Amino acid sequence: MKFSTIISATVILLLRQVLADDTIRGVNVGGWLILEQWLGGDIWNDAPDASDEYTFCQTLGQESALSALQNHWSTWFTEDTVKELASYGVNALRIPIGYWSVIADQSQPYVMGAIDYLDLALGWAENAGIKVWIDLHGIPGSQNGFDNSGHAGSVEWQTNSDNIPSTVKVLQALAEKYSDSKYSDVVAAIELINEPISWAPNDVSVTRQFYIDAYAAVREAMTDNKDLPIIMHDSFVELSYWSDMPSTVGSSYGQLGLDTHIYQVFTDEFNSLDGKGHISAACDYQYSLQTSNDILPTYAGEWSAAAEICVYSDGTSAPGTSCSQDGCQCTTDDSANWNDNLKGLVRAFVEAQMDVFEGNGTGYFFWSHTGPGAWNFINGVQQGWIPQPLTDRQYPGQCGFELKNGDSDDNDDNDDHDGYDDGHSNSTWHHDGDYHRRVRRGRLGRI
Repeated sequence: MKFSTIISATVILLLRQVLADDTIRGVNVGGWLILEQWLGGDIWNDAPDASDEYTFCQTLGQESALSALQNHWSTWFTEDTVKELASYGVNALRIPIGYWSVIADQSQPYVMGAIDYLDLALGWAENAGIKVWIDLHGIPGSQNGFDNSGHAGSVEWQTNSDNIPSTVKVLQALAEKYSDSKYSDVVAAIELINEPISWAPNDVSVTRQFYIDAYAAVREAMTDNKDLPIIMHDSFVELSYWSDMPSTVGSSYGQLGLDTHIYQVFTDEFNSLDGKGHISAACDYQYSLQTSNDILPTYAGEWSAAAEICVYSDGTSAPGTSCSQDGCQCTTDDSANWNDNLKGLVRAFVEAQMDVFEGNGTGYFFWSHTGPGAWNFINGVQQGWIPQPLTDRQYPGQCGFELKNGDSDDNDDNDDHDGYDDGHSNSTWHHDGDYHRRVRRGRLGRI
């Protein structure tokens, strides 16, 4: 046996004994520094006909919009929120921000000021021991036409030749500021762009070249923390499309990461699944995530507990948004009133996703800290459909493996769960001997 083989085997054995304490268990701060009407908030009472931040500012005018936004920024997410999230075991925040908050754009109705609250949040997070991803969520021209880009409707990011260079300038400004040593204990990454669509009028090959150019420009703009991770979104294409990017940009493992958003609620395919179908679909992501994570850290940057499911009194489930039978409830009902059967199914769904995102990726950010129904992390913890601690499992082994984490118990009380019967509590899906491989693969590059 070669000496190098012995060393490699020793390293792997050591890795198998290292706990997954670098896993991101994070939450998105949605609807704060970029407005999203569907998430709610009293601010929309000031402009009930507005649909996004662009039309909000356009409707009120800059002076009134700034006043309303400052009140929103001061109340929607606060230091108390950060402390609460930290008490639940959250170790990272992904905070979306718009380009107009970094560099003024006089051609648009947006107002500046949000970046001051980002800076406040960084201080709150540092005090709480939480890391922060700074996520450029809205860019010039809109990368996707979604309200979360700041302006719903047309997609002009790639059709106007000024927009991509302007986006790079914004990213350079973020990198120059937040790579300063005073932020090194809190800023964990900068995400280049959120959810650029890969279909027309965008071209994913243009997005790819943007990533290559932006990576170099952002890395060059960094001051003290020159190894600050840079994250790219998958642009809604297969993760394998990005597998050569680390070598293309010349990054070592951990300097470049990949963000994928995994929801099971926006397509007919997902909305036709019952509860166990959603859990099975969650488990199926383990393969593509693991393959990608072996090449570059891969994160579920957005996911939620949302799914269109109804659960009957006998614990069985069906796709849907309403039901009339006695004892039947659906996820579209007020989560505060969910019975044990529905709460148990949603928790099983959440746990399956967490297992895959931790076991086969490098972690996750739930969307969002607050919001309606199954999109509300804080409510989920308080109502029992998000585990506490986050590593606790009432339904272990759903995806064929169990995670063993340093801050979790041995799950000795797994049978003490809500009314939903997952059918796997004592099944042969448990593979204790395999858990370290699933947790640690993809992290060899950090040694």
